Amino acid sequence: MRAEQSGAERESRYGALTTATEFDSVSDEALRRDDTRQVIECLGTLTELQRQSVELAYYGGLTYREVSERLSATLPTIKSRIRDGLLRLKNCLGVNSDDE
Repeated sequence: MRAEQSGAERESRYGALTTATEFDSVSDEALRRDDTRQVIECLGTLTELQRQSVELAYYGGLTYREVSERLSATLPTIKSRIRDGLLRLKNCLGVNSDDE
């Protein structure tokens, strides 16, 4: 009796580990769109200077120095704008320090 129960439990565990979970592309796409919408809304809460700096650095792929040159601002100013902008985004999106 124990051998049968043990074998059944073993097969159950193996089945659970080897069964691929279905990929729910509709659900994943809906979540991605909602995340994108939230980020866009939160970008709208930044000052124009913060938003420009964050977008150039994170969406434009520019370095802080390149952002500084593009916006004709000093490097420390750009670093402050980006840091402050990211903090505001973090608060707007409800990201906790524990999530990092």
